[in-house]
Amino acid sequence: MRISIRKPTMGDSARFLSAARASRTLHPPWVEAPSSVRAFKEYIERIRRPDHDACLVYLRDSRDLVGVFNFNNIIRGAFQNAFLGFYAFAPHAGKGLMSEGLQLALRYTFSRLRFHRLEANIQPGNLASVALVRRCSFVREGFSRAYLRVSGRWRDHERWALVADDWRSARSA
Repeated sequence: MRISIRKPTMGDSARFLSAARASRTLHPPWVEAPSSVRAFKEYIERIRRPDHDACLVYLRDSRDLVGVFNFNNIIRGAFQNAFLGFYAFAPHAGKGLMSEGLQLALRYTFSRLRFHRLEANIQPGNLASVALVRRCSFVREGFSRAYLRVSGRWRDHERWALVADDWRSARSA
């Protein structure tokens, strides 16, 4: 593998914010990455809570940041579910690195965090993100109108999900 994943820390602030700035034209209207030291600090504080988690994706050789996977609104108990958010950083988008990263993130969530289900809600026009989850065995489950507020607008989203048993089957195939 060309990449690794690890949990973000405040020590990543400068590199993260630099990567986010370099990706300003890549992210809208799909996602808003933290773009200030304060926003990054709030992000780190949020992922330290038990209902959130995250992984940075980085190149093993250079340590360049490739992207991020966020696990939001983790629900335990009978549900064992989280909502997956993600974005790549320029210039690494479109090179298959996020696919490798998602495979590692899925191993982390289904094996270590013991999720039963991971759901990704993606705007219909975000073809790269739809292709990523499809490559990693997510199944389209539906469509949600005005589902999430992004960049000040309520946006429609497709619901994609992967359950642990399907992930295990896809890995062994």
